[in-house]
Amino acid sequence: MSTAERRPIRRALLSVFDKTGIVDLARTLAEQGAEIVSTGSTASTIRDAGIAVTEVETVTGFPEMLDGRVKTLHPRVHGGILADQRLESHRDQLAEHEIAPFDLVVVNLYPFAETVAAGGSFAEIIEKIDVGGPTMVRGAAKNFASVAVVVDPEGYPIAAEAAEEGGFTLAERQELATIAFTRTAEYDEAISDWMLGQLAEDDADAEPEVETGEEEIPSILDLSDADAAELGITATLRYGENPHQRARLAVTDETVPGIAGAEQLGGKAMSYNNYVDADAAVRAAHDHARPAVAVVKHNNPCGVAVVDEGQDIALAHARAHGTDPVSAYGGVIAANRTVTLAMAQQVKPIFTEVILAPGYEDEALELLRTKKNLRILKLEGQYSRGVEMREIWGGMLIQDADRVDAGGDAPAGWTLAAGEAADEATLADLEFAWRSVRAVKSNAILLAADGAAVGIGMGQVNRLDSCRLAVSRANSLGEHAEGEAAPERARGAVAASDAFFPFADGVQILLDAGVRAIIQPGGSIRDDEVIEACRAAGVTLYLTGTRHFAH
Repeated sequence: MSTAERRPIRRALLSVFDKTGIVDLARTLAEQGAEIVSTGSTASTIRDAGIAVTEVETVTGFPEMLDGRVKTLHPRVHGGILADQRLESHRDQLAEHEIAPFDLVVVNLYPFAETVAAGGSFAEIIEKIDVGGPTMVRGAAKNFASVAVVVDPEGYPIAAEAAEEGGFTLAERQELATIAFTRTAEYDEAISDWMLGQLAEDDADAEPEVETGEEEIPSILDLSDADAAELGITATLRYGENPHQRARLAVTDETVPGIAGAEQLGGKAMSYNNYVDADAAVRAAHDHARPAVAVVKHNNPCGVAVVDEGQDIALAHARAHGTDPVSAYGGVIAANRTVTLAMAQQVKPIFTEVILAPGYEDEALELLRTKKNLRILKLEGQYSRGVEMREIWGGMLIQDADRVDAGGDAPAGWTLAAGEAADEATLADLEFAWRSVRAVKSNAILLAADGAAVGIGMGQVNRLDSCRLAVSRANSLGEHAEGEAAPERARGAVAASDAFFPFADGVQILLDAGVRAIIQPGGSIRDDEVIEACRAAGVTLYLTGTRHFAH
């Protein structure tokens, strides 16, 4: 990456509650010639270290007021944060109002959740609801085209290094923006949870409802802890899929702990959504016999990769993360082998909700435990689910769990329908893609190369859109994996479809993108059209005769 492709840090805004590491960062910025603008106690900390700093009130011409509630909410601050410096009109307006733009915003928020956990008073907790901080963070994150935003002391060394190297790249600024939006979302969620709790306490003081004499059947969510324990319920979760939903965890088979009974080695308590995503991630990783890593977000893989036995699992993680680095932030990582120190070092700078593996090297576990919010789970055994149940109105659906064990799942059971027989490398990629696409929500299309997914189209209501999405993501997200624009990753990849192509148009999108081979179940009344399209393009097509829908 050349210096010309980086945006220099000429002016930085530093406003932090937690002062850990801020002096070291400020010193590096100052040594690289950056002007430092700061607020209140942050400015004092920097100045006491002998580093030149400009107070925000000097910039705004207005002192802090209302006990510090208002200090950065001013056009001279937010104009400098939100100006898109690529636009001449924005540059002209800044000049007109004598506002200097910011290239870096460093903010960490008031410790709201920590104050609640420490038993703070109502007034103390209210004062820890940050307003100016999240506003600056969101503004800088929105304007990542021009501004880099750092929201955690763990990111300060990265910012210092970037300053020394000439600034952040666009891809790096976008990754930082993703972290920032995740942080503000978590912050607002914590406030919302607390406020809902206050309302619940108010409701508890209200007059009781008049009894009607009708006996209601108690919900499993209403059972006492003692009665719930008899049914295998081991934990009451903070809430369900959304904050207004109650949730509990039940262990259904104590002889096979699985995820429900996994040993937690670090981090916050698991949530309902954590468990759902963790199950999807482990299932995706364990679909492969080779060392594998899956990264899941919202119950869908955003990255999967395998390596050969003997290779460090860190390589599988790097490739899985590289599938879609933007979506990987705030995701769940599952490995089917022991997590090494090298993998832990890669995971540490990435905001991750949960990591699951059969084991961890001692140094890897020690490093991961420094991320206090990262939930670290240790799993034993091979992933296994006998039946799946889904409640519907008035009943229950029960089915065998889908596994990659049907007759057409192994290459020996495939039928070559078009093109030349695949060579060994292509066949290996096709098998990897076929095993990986099972974990993707239908309609599912997965592009792969060299044992790693490079583009995933999922959850679309038609297969045509899934094909477009898989190609688009393959060809647009690679820049985030490498720090610079990547070549079209769809070209030369293989493609897997979880069900047949109803028309040849979806296949044509893949062919036009340059895929070299396709694997799909077949069985459409228009199979001949699909086969002919592949034959005309000289592309290998295999039919499995097996479908893997995931609704």
